[in-house]
Amino acid sequence: MSTVIIGAGIIGVSTAYYLSKSDPSNADQVYLVEASPDLFASASGFAGGFLAEDWFSPSLSNLGKLSFRLHKELAQAHNGHELWGYSQSTGTSLAEETVESNGGSGADWLREGASRAEAAKNTDPNSSHAPQWLKSKGEFDVLSSGETTAQCRRSSSSAESPISALQIRNTATDTTESIPCDHLVIATGAWSSQVLSTLFPESKYRLPVTSLAGHSLVLRTPHWPPKPLDQTDPVAHGPADSTTTTTNGREKTAARHPCHAVFTTEAASGTGEAYSPELFSRMPNGEVYLAGLNSATYPLPRVANERRIDEASIATLKKTAKRLLGDDVEVVRESVCWRPVTRRGTPFVGGLEGKMGALGKGVYVAAGHGAWGISLSLGTGWCVARMVGGGDAGEWVGRLGV
Repeated sequence: MSTVIIGAGIIGVSTAYYLSKSDPSNADQVYLVEASPDLFASASGFAGGFLAEDWFSPSLSNLGKLSFRLHKELAQAHNGHELWGYSQSTGTSLAEETVESNGGSGADWLREGASRAEAAKNTDPNSSHAPQWLKSKGEFDVLSSGETTAQCRRSSSSAESPISALQIRNTATDTTESIPCDHLVIATGAWSSQVLSTLFPESKYRLPVTSLAGHSLVLRTPHWPPKPLDQTDPVAHGPADSTTTTTNGREKTAARHPCHAVFTTEAASGTGEAYSPELFSRMPNGEVYLAGLNSATYPLPRVANERRIDEASIATLKKTAKRLLGDDVEVVRESVCWRPVTRRGTPFVGGLEGKMGALGKGVYVAAGHGAWGISLSLGTGWCVARMVGGGDAGEWVGRLGV
């Protein structure tokens, strides 16, 4: 049985991974198809990589817990700290006097510009948890500890019969190849609605997934990461603080100096409207990621690598970076990506036969995760692989069907 996964972002790759793990003898019948010449050219490669276990609404709660556990297990099994920057993180909300939040809830923060921090269940006012690299002062609320939050870094068909094969054109060689397709998974993020309509033009169903553009910066500051522990530090040699030289010469001090996720609010340049910056300090490469300036009207490119950056948005983020981190901050990368969002605020994960009849038999969709694509990716891939294999994933995605 062959499975074709369209979209080689983190959710598509996760689905392929768990399909190959569930049936190793059939792993060579799993095909990943990606339109962009660059892998992870949109949200999968330019997102903050923030992971949460219990920041979700009831319909996403079980999937969030499953995915968080899978992220942890994968990192432990494959040295995730070094290979993709997996680190425990302390989530904090910074309240300043300069701007008042415009409200909103954890489910609607993308549309209203409110902070994702409002999705956290509990807060604990405690300025002792403020990261050392943050220069701005204000009141800090601890949203979550490292136990519940973490980070990681970068054929034809007819109306009477289901899809049986796909014609794939290699744009580099202008050659076409037909591959068998018993199961089709659409995991193309913000492009998912377009892809489904292109593959099934005779279907009247339109997948309600739209795009939300988000600009971001990757920064370096002399204040992060902190200096390695030395022989004079009384706790330098405790089990949780043992230092090990990494491949880039840095020493791991994450247990003593944890990564932080900081959520705050300020006015965007030119408009005066509030937006919600998000900052994530990363290990082991010592970067700080800044994002939070989103737009539902910024145009979606034909393919992800044809992105164009809005200089005004980048200028706003740079101003925020200097205010929060200091004038000595260095910009390493400027970018924009497109998150797939839905009006209901939760992703679509499931089969399409109920919406498309025989056309949708064997067709699955996994899209619309918004800002939680990285966090929910492994759980989503695990569930889709389970469904493709004939298993039941209702416990985790039963309320996320199309």
